[in-house]
Formats: sequence, structure tokens, C-alpha cells
Amino acid sequence: MRVVIAIDSLKGSLTSLEAGNAAAEGVRRANPEAEIVVRPLADGGEGTVDALVQGMGGEYRKASVTGPLGVPVDCTYGVIPDSETAVIEMAGASGITLVKPEDRNPLLTTTYGLGEVIRDAIHAGCRKFIIGIGGSATNDGGAGMLQALGFELLDSAGKQIQRGAIGLRDLVEVRSERALPELAGCRFLIACDVTNPLCGPDGCSAIYGPQKGADEIMIREMDKWLGNYAEITKQHNPDADPTFPGAGAAGGLGFAFLAYLGGELKSGIQLVLDETHLKDYVKDADVVVTGEGRLDHQTAMGKAPIGVAKLAKMYGARVVAFAGSVTQDAVACNRAGIDAFFPIVRGVCSLSEAMNSENAKRNMADTAEQVFRLINN
Repeated sequence: MRVVIAIDSLKGSLTSLEAGNAAAEGVRRANPEAEIVVRPLADGGEGTVDALVQGMGGEYRKASVTGPLGVPVDCTYGVIPDSETAVIEMAGASGITLVKPEDRNPLLTTTYGLGEVIRDAIHAGCRKFIIGIGGSATNDGGAGMLQALGFELLDSAGKQIQRGAIGLRDLVEVRSERALPELAGCRFLIACDVTNPLCGPDGCSAIYGPQKGADEIMIREMDKWLGNYAEITKQHNPDADPTFPGAGAAGGLGFAFLAYLGGELKSGIQLVLDETHLKDYVKDADVVVTGEGRLDHQTAMGKAPIGVAKLAKMYGARVVAFAGSVTQDAVACNRAGIDAFFPIVRGVCSLSEAMNSENAKRNMADTAEQVFRLINN
């Protein structure tokens, strides 16, 4: 029996590979002759750096960069040397979790730190970038990132605009002459699972501004400034399209990648599946094992385990999923390609006990063992 295991991280408990290796231990107990392959899995958000670095022979780098409110933060990202690829989670440099709730203010928060991480990776020799842009604290249209990469975003006096969305109020010109020359040889693959345009009622300011600290007045002002930014950008790139699905991702960061860096916006899970070449492993599998921390109806709407299940079904494999917890509406996952799913918690316990790493590994292995004892028959 050939078994391929690709489980998303159980956040706060197990990394993708820890979960996969624990499941593999259980499968091996039930069937010592099974041919087992464990592959990394992530959806482009939290855990993507760990999954790709650990699963693809990469290494970690740390860069001290400008945090969302200007306070320095250490951002850890991954480098996969063989492919000159950097794997970055923008939340590590410009994320909302880096800002206390009472301090959240998108007028002031900046993506400058993300640009510094990209710059650090370029200097380390990277020319391909996989960047997850979920969890941002910002609404600056990626202006801070561009400034860190050498672009000049100028006001009427010819000075760089200030950082944060407030700076876009004064923007009159964008110049690229001093941008890092290496950018011309870089490719940016952006994990993006939202389809919001840059502006308007479905734009980043209106939809995501409130959770970043914006009130109604701020939302209207930021939306207007972003519209002006888009018009100025067309002078730099006539093909810039603020209505492109995903242009409003991460407070307009998606627009900056599209318009200035030739970025490609891709489904997070599809991007990870492609980069890890999971298809090459799944195509000959008898059983594919996937899962995540919590299986529910949202899982069925395209999260990582469903991406794996759809791929497995293309090749006729059976699909089993394991999760830390399972809700009643998780039955939607069966209709989306998962043949059967199982919670791994095996008795009454506290949340902290269930999430304890050693307990979670044991529970994963024990549950996988029992499931595969049945599959073997």
C-alpha cells in the first residue's frame, strides 16, 4: 500500500511535518509494509514558511525590519537555496498581530518592513518569491513596501510621502529610477485567496479597514486616496488595474505587487501544491491522508485539505482526514472529496492538554493506527 500524507499544521500544536510524521507512525504500526511519503502542506498563510522550509530542504533567515508602527521587529523567513526561492509571510513584518488592539490605526501602519525583508532576500541571492499576504495591519496600498525597495513616492515638494495610508493623501508622483535593479529579474508569486478590488464598497478600506482600526471617516478618506494612487500608478504602468480580483488584498498590497513588481496572485493552497509538486507523489497513491486543526464547513470552501483531496481524486485515491476537532457541519468535506474524517482527541481533556505537542502527536498516531487497521482489511 502506498500512502501519501500531507496535513496542514495544527496551529499552536503541531507543524505540518510533525503532524504528518505522527500520522505516518500510526500507519506504520498498522501496516509495517506500507510505503509512506510525508509531504509539507500549507495554505499560503501562517505556517507556510515552516512547511516549505522543512519540507523542501530550505533554511531560515532572520531580518530585523521596520514593524507596522515603526518599532523594529525580527521577521523570520525561508530560503530554498536550490531554487533561489524566498518564502515570506508578510504578517511576520507587517501583520496585525504585531499591533496591540488599542494601537491599531491603518493611517499609520506601513508595509515598509515587508519591503525590507524582500530586499534582504534579494541581497541573499533570491530571485523567486513566494509571499503569503494574509493578516496585514496595513492599508497603504503597498506604498511602504515600494519605498523600501527603492521606489520614490513623492509629494508636491518632491519628498517621500510619510509611511502609512496617510501618506497616500499627499502622493503626486511615483518614480522607479532608484528601485533595486535586481527587481527586474525577480518573480513574485503571491498567495492570495480574496478577490476584493482596490477601491469601492468591496475594496480593502471598506471591507477590511474596520478590523484594522478604521472608522467611517477614515474608510472614506483612505478609499479616495487609494483611488488617486491607482490613477498615478497608471502613469507608471498603463495596464495597472485597481479592479483586478485581489488588488485589494492586504490593504492594497496586492495592487502594488501587480502594478509595480509583475506579481502573480494565486490561490494559496494551489501555490503550495504546485511548489511542493504534490501531484508527483499523489498520482500513484492508494490512500492520501490530509487534515488540519479544525475541520468544519469552511474547510470545504477550498482550504488546504480540500485542495489535497481534489488532487487525490484526480488519480482515484481514497482520502482520509484527521483533525484536532470536527464540527457537525464538517460533513460538507465529504461532498468535497474527503471520504472519511476523524477527530484525533481520544478522551475528555482540557484545550491545553489537547494542544500539547506530545499529546497531539500521540493522539494523531493512535488514531491513524486504528483507521489503517480497518483500511488494511
